[in-house]
Amino acid sequence: MRELGKAMLLIGVLLAGAGAFFYFGGRLPFRLGRLPGDIAYHGRNGSSFYFPVVTCILLSVLFSVVMWLAGHFRR
Repeated sequence: MRELGKAMLLIGVLLAGAGAFFYFGGRLPFRLGRLPGDIAYHGRNGSSFYFPVVTCILLSVLFSVVMWLAGHFRR
């Protein structure tokens, strides 16, 4: 039962953090998905290409930290 309680507490904290991010996301000085360093190309014939390099790196780092914390608290 103790492990279940830890898991539920961690999930609750993560959900609260995600909810706060979405609630206050419009007020942040940056837009996730439109960060400096993201590649955006607009062609002359109306075609466009967009690849969010920096956004992918940032999300990868955040996901790695979350997974590390989850592994740390499982011990």
